[in-house]
Amino acid sequence: MNFDKFVEERHSVRAYLKKDIEQNLINEINRDIEEYNNIGDLHIQFITNEPNAFGKSILADFGKFKNVNNYIAMIGKKCDNLDEKIGYFGEKLVIKAQSLGLNTCWVGGTYSKKNAKYDIKEDEKLVCVIAIGYGENYGKERKLKSISSVASSDVEMPDWFLNGVRFALLAPTALNQQRYKITLKDNKVEIVSKMGFYTKVDLGIIKYHFELGAGKEHYIFKF
Repeated sequence: MNFDKFVEERHSVRAYLKKDIEQNLINEINRDIEEYNNIGDLHIQFITNEPNAFGKSILADFGKFKNVNNYIAMIGKKCDNLDEKIGYFGEKLVIKAQSLGLNTCWVGGTYSKKNAKYDIKEDEKLVCVIAIGYGENYGKERKLKSISSVASSDVEMPDWFLNGVRFALLAPTALNQQRYKITLKDNKVEIVSKMGFYTKVDLGIIKYHFELGAGKEHYIFKF
């Protein structure tokens, strides 16, 4: 499937319709979750028809969330690169949801962990959740940085690299920080982020976007 248009069309959505997600779509997303859990040693869970995480939280009101009854709990075994893996595999689910006609929003802290429903083991960590459902709208475009402000190369930037950077610029980041740098040197790509709020999760998201844009023959996420 060509995900180009879904990457470009996808924007964060905080207000949702009171409409159930069809079971066939839930099944399809759960198949992807099972695959990513096995690959990444994760414990991601799709929680449906559960309003308490966002319905009984002052934080949710502060985040201006409305009718969030479905969310994906981004959980994994504690390790040094857990946040980055969560970002990478979570964004794969976000773009997949967009391709299925659903809307999403990455959520770091504006929900109630106490009221949320998920299964977590002692050696695991809940990093964040992803709100998902049918949005009241399609969200708003964000202000993006220029290619030259986030990317550099020791040669004239090839088309595949430019396309990877273009996709990376469309990636959601916490507070729209876009605190990362993408470099091409000796025909090798390096993507790093500055320290900040959820920047390690952002890094995983950015790496997935760059991989989509550049193509796996040029860049593959490694963990």
